[in-house]
Amino acid sequence: MTAPLRLRLDAAALADNWRTLDRMSGAAACGAAVKANGYGLGAIAVAERLAAAGCRDFFVATWAEAERLAPLGLSVSVLHGVRDADMPLALAGIARPVLNSEAQVARWRAAGGGACDVMVDTGINRLGVAPQAVRDGLLDGLAIETLLSHLACADEDSEMNARQRSAFAGLAGATAARRMSLANSGGIALGGDYAFDLTRPGIALYGGIVRSDYAGRIRSVVTPQAQVLQRRTVAAGETVGYNATWRAPRATEVAILNLGYADGYVRGFSDTGTAGEGRLPVIGRVSMDLLALDVSASPELGEGDWVTLDFALPDAAAASGMSQYELLTLMGQRYDRVWG
Repeated sequence: MTAPLRLRLDAAALADNWRTLDRMSGAAACGAAVKANGYGLGAIAVAERLAAAGCRDFFVATWAEAERLAPLGLSVSVLHGVRDADMPLALAGIARPVLNSEAQVARWRAAGGGACDVMVDTGINRLGVAPQAVRDGLLDGLAIETLLSHLACADEDSEMNARQRSAFAGLAGATAARRMSLANSGGIALGGDYAFDLTRPGIALYGGIVRSDYAGRIRSVVTPQAQVLQRRTVAAGETVGYNATWRAPRATEVAILNLGYADGYVRGFSDTGTAGEGRLPVIGRVSMDLLALDVSASPELGEGDWVTLDFALPDAAAASGMSQYELLTLMGQRYDRVWG
């Protein structure tokens, strides 16, 4: 059964975005964050296409995500580390844990765990062990593939970027790690000093523009489309949708689409979103499953026809008040995901 809404996913744009980020990474390898179900696109489909493009390092958040990717036989790292409950799966070798705390280091060491990655906190104060603990020998004897840290302000021209980079660079040679990795999508654009041995882009792979450096270089990957359920003429002075927030200034042709905030097309698009390359404005409140468009500019549009929503991520974020990350990852499971 086909759904009345779909995501058109551009496989060539995804691969081209990775190649662009790989070139910008210089001599460093370029990996890919495919957590949150590949940022909403479908982690298996994303990983398969990026692997075909040449990507060799993949990052997920949890062991459940790693388990779903296991049949692909890729090199996967689990960013949230390893809890007691994760140990049986972690020791099976389907992925490497990114150890994030002294407790996790002790847990992994006590279990005789093999290859691992380690996160060092250089200032974001989320996950990671302290740089001083690393210098004091916390990681001695571990088989560390990659030593990681994470930038807090890579999407801004912040002094914190250089401080974090310096703190991380100061750990070179302090462990047996084969590689060092700092740069996320924004970090790659900060220049070669941030690349180290491995970069870890996420949002930019999927069309996100987190720094102006990417404008014109990163392509949109995701295009939502929805079917028209009904076309109607709304008389002048009549209202559309919940709370009557939109009133027709004249007799207006309106299409009702099978799309709403339950599909990640959030209420922030109410009276601000558009479709059809700006010709068809969203009118009234976005509701859970339904959306209204002024389709006066499309006299041919009728029941059962497909409408393409304008969803270039930076523009959609500005229109909705949501971040580009939220817009991608909130897209639900009611879409057919169609790769082309």
